[in-house]
This record gives sequence, structure tokens and C-alpha cells, in this order.
Amino acid sequence: MGGRGGWWRGKSTPAKVETYTRWSFHTFPFIEVATFALPTFGYVPAPVNWILFLLVSAHAAVAAVTASLTLDWTRGRRPLPVRLLWALGTATVVIAVVSLVVALHGPRGADNGAAAGTVFVGVLSFGIGTLALAVRGTRRMVYGVLGAAVGAGAVAVPAGVSAPGAAVAAGAVVLAAGFFTFTSAFSVWLLNAVYELDEARETRARLAVAEERLRFGRDLHDVMGRNLAVVALKSELAVQLARRGRPEAVEQMVEVQRIARETQREVREVVRGYREADLRTELAGAQGVLTAAGIDCEVSGPVTGLPAEIQSALGWVVREATTNVLRHGDAARCAVSLLVAEGRVTLTVENDGAPGIGGGSGTDAAEPGRGSGLAGLRERLREVDGVLRAGPAGSDLFRLTAEVPLPPDSVPEQAPAPEPGGAPRPVPHPVSEVTS
Repeated sequence: MGGRGGWWRGKSTPAKVETYTRWSFHTFPFIEVATFALPTFGYVPAPVNWILFLLVSAHAAVAAVTASLTLDWTRGRRPLPVRLLWALGTATVVIAVVSLVVALHGPRGADNGAAAGTVFVGVLSFGIGTLALAVRGTRRMVYGVLGAAVGAGAVAVPAGVSAPGAAVAAGAVVLAAGFFTFTSAFSVWLLNAVYELDEARETRARLAVAEERLRFGRDLHDVMGRNLAVVALKSELAVQLARRGRPEAVEQMVEVQRIARETQREVREVVRGYREADLRTELAGAQGVLTAAGIDCEVSGPVTGLPAEIQSALGWVVREATTNVLRHGDAARCAVSLLVAEGRVTLTVENDGAPGIGGGSGTDAAEPGRGSGLAGLRERLREVDGVLRAGPAGSDLFRLTAEVPLPPDSVPEQAPAPEPGGAPRPVPHPVSEVTS
């Protein structure tokens, strides 16, 4: 969808969460540089401050690239970047040791030591937090944080830091590295959970279609199985009687003909029942399914009094629109309204998820005659002289409208009267009336 914010609205919910997660990790390098590298200019004299600044900036850049590629690995899009992970780990250790040396042996004493010591803790924390993206298992992440803290203390003591100072440094690493590790682990868990929920929704839609096909297959089997078995037996009997010259063979073949015609009639009834959809049932089902999917669904308008063929055609529109809102859109609200005025009934399905019928492009999603998408709906509406319109309705709305003329002798009891200005006025009905 074009327009302001179309790039974001056009994304599915999992894609939005992934984009947010990636950009969150892309902001970490700026936080690392702003928090730990820039303050060195106020406490550490040149050229040592520039050395620390460049080292921390390089570490932040490597961490950003590593985070991006490792997130691709968590989604199964590329192999684990092992060499880059080793490079980040090595850079983290080297820069931390350099900052520790500067803190202990650089110029300016206490101020210099505080600034360089902050770099020591910060680089270790961001490095461990980024490396945690490549670790699966909470226990291993905890071991990584504790190992970094123990290593920080073990390096600090030989370098000349007192035992209490080394303990403080180790504790700071535990807190900071633990926070960034938790952030990484939670981000990956949330991203995977959203994708799994989206896949579950797709699976539910496919299962619904599969269940309907199974039901149709069972109905055909029930109708055809018994009758074909009877036809086979009576045909075999007629053959035996004909070979013996018995006149009863004609009666058996007449019976076979009668069973065949009865089977044709029953098959047509099964197919007719499969192709027909009750409007009231479809509205109630649409509201229930959309509500269960977390979409606010509002249904309004008269239902009773419409001819059966019009209800069936509009019921299919509701069914197809609901399916596509679930499968192709990212809607938070969906409104279904019926309006009867001036001898026409208008069904409108509007959602704020942008994609609607046929993927939201407003083009046919199926070839004519396939019975799905816009082409199938237009075919059904054409049988009752109806028309279908679908497309964007504003910056973030998708609207599908089906209009069907009413027969002259068919006027619903609940048809609304037009307003004084001549425009038809819809009559809202409680949801309980629709779903009863």
C-alpha cells in the first residue's frame, strides 16, 4: 500500500516484530559508543582517548554486523557466522584488556582510571550480550555471563587491581552482561514465538479447508458407495438373466437406470449444499473466528427476509472475506454491514489490515472458474445479477462491497427507510440477533 507509512503497514505482524528487533540491535552500537567511548574525551588525554574511542567504535561495528547475521541464523536463513563470532569474542577480550591497562597505568590517575574502567565493563557486557544470540539454552547463557565475570576478576587482580576492586568489577560485569544477555535471549524468543503463532494461524486456515474437503468427500462416499454397489450387483444379475433368456433381465436394468438417476439427484444435492452458504451462519461464524484471532469484529444490518439465493451468494462473500482477512491481512478491526435500500442489498466488509480479498491488491486471486478469490465471488454474484468491488479505501483500510438487486416481490421486513436527504440509512442490529 502506498502513502505515508505504507512501508510499515505493508508488513505482516512477524515482519514488524523482526524489523523492530533488528533495529533495536542496530541502536546498541550507538549506545555503546555514546556511553563508553565519548566520555573518555573528558577524562583521558590525547592520544589515549582517541585510541579508546576508535577501539570501542570498531567493537560496536563488529557487534552490530554479528547481531544482524546471527539473527538470520536464528531464523534459519544462513549458517551460523562462526568466524565473525570468534572475531567479536577476540576483539572483546583485547579491547577490555587494553582499557584495563589504560585504567591502571595511564595518565591522570583516578579520573582516567574511572573512565577506562567503565570501558572495560561496557565492552565486556555488550560483547557477551551479542554473543548470547548464538547460544541456545538458558544454562549456557548463564555460564557465559558468569565466565565473563570470573575472567574480568582474574585479569584485574594480576594487572594490579585490589581484590575488592576486582570483585566490584566482576559484579558490574555480571549485572551489565546479564542484562544484555537477557535482552538478546528475550528478543529471539519473542521473534520465534510471533513467527510460530503466525504459522499456527496459517495451519488453522489450511486445516479448515482440509476438513471441509474431507466432509465433502465423506458425503460423496455415503451417496455413491452404496448406490454403486447396488448398481454393480443388479447389473451382474441382469447379465446372468439375459444369458439365460429370462425376461426379468429387463426389469433389473430398469432398476439400475432408476438407481443411477437417483444417484445423480443425490450428488447434485450434495454439491448444492456444498456451494450454498447461509448468510446468518456465515456472519456468526465470521464474528466468532475473527474475535478468536484478536480482531475486533462488528456486524450490523438486516439478515432475515432476503431470498435464499441472495443469502447464499452474500454468505460466500462473507466466508471468503473472513478467510482472507485472517490469512493475508494484519487487521485489528473488521466491520461487516448489510444495507437494504432502493431495491438493492449491499454487503460491505471493511478491515484496517490493508490486504483483503485476493491479497489486498484488488486484483483477481484466482483464475475464472476456480471458485476462489475475487473471480469465484464475481461468478457467484453474477448468478444473482450482483457486482463486486474491492480495493483500498484510504491510507490503511481495505473495503470489499457486494451489491445485489432484490426481486420486485422480495422486500425484507427490516429494510431501512431512506433519510430525508435521499441517502439510505443502515439499520444496525445487535450481534445477538445475527448470532442467534
